[in-house]
Amino acid sequence: MPAEIQDLTGKQLTALPAGLGERVDLKALYLDDNQLTTLPDSFAHFRHLETLHLDRNRLTVLPDVLAQLTSLKTLSLMHNGLTVLPDWLWRLPHLQSLYLGDNPLGAVPDQVANLTTLTDLYIHNSHLTALPERIGELVNLHTLDIGHNRLTHLPDSLGKLRGLKYFLYISNNQLTAVPDSLFENLSDLRYLNLTDNQLTTLPENISKLASLQELRLYNNRLTHLPDSFGNLANLKELHLMNNPLTALPESLGRLHNLTHLDLRNNRLTILPDSLADLHNLAFLDLRGNRFTTLPETIRQLPNLKKLDLRWIKLRVVPNWLPELEARGCTVFK
Repeated sequence: MPAEIQDLTGKQLTALPAGLGERVDLKALYLDDNQLTTLPDSFAHFRHLETLHLDRNRLTVLPDVLAQLTSLKTLSLMHNGLTVLPDWLWRLPHLQSLYLGDNPLGAVPDQVANLTTLTDLYIHNSHLTALPERIGELVNLHTLDIGHNRLTHLPDSLGKLRGLKYFLYISNNQLTAVPDSLFENLSDLRYLNLTDNQLTTLPENISKLASLQELRLYNNRLTHLPDSFGNLANLKELHLMNNPLTALPESLGRLHNLTHLDLRNNRLTILPDSLADLHNLAFLDLRGNRFTTLPETIRQLPNLKKLDLRWIKLRVVPNWLPELEARGCTVFK
């Protein structure tokens, strides 16, 4: 291990080893999975430290000595007991990645917008009931995780995060709707997770997510999908399990890059004829729907590798299923 990196993960430390404070050359320090409740003043010597991990310790407040670590680019504080964040945190000039998830914070202040160099922000499972309105000023943000909170609405400013491209994770909240503004400027976003909410509909302008490759919407209350869905030309995976969908739009057939379509446990009795146009579809899950017959369009999918028909009460099993199996498709029925 290079001399400028020190890994003390999982040592059950309640205090730092003697002499560590003299390591003024350190650039990365890993102290995860210990029992630290505070940090010594000698931390101020780590003026060149760029990466600090303190996940799964027993911190309830952040020691002010950390304010002197002005070279920090990555700060990870997940799984502690933090309930409030100090003002100096929002003044770290070079911070790029901030991991605050799994702390009982209750709120994140507007000052988070001062971290203009931030690219990754994880504030999942932090007992949040709202997001700061100024979060939209984090224009360099690539990744945002706000899942597993208690959010009932999203601020319009969230849609200003034009830099989001890797993923936006909003799963396990209490959302009943998504504002139109959310999708206005996220044309580079590749992964969106809105699972485990209470959504009944989606805005038509979801089609503006031009780069989206994976969309997860399961465990909601969606009764239909907007016709504009077919404009998500780069979508590869669509997960819609456990919704009360009764039909799918014909525009679905325009998703020519789609490889995975999960429709488990909906209320579907028919599929759109355009399904036959999904020439790259490899995995189709229809379990637990209300089909009594299967459309022959499924037979026309040339690259289908797995078809799941379990828990469907078909009046007649299609005679073309053996043909699919002969082509190398695994059929569960």
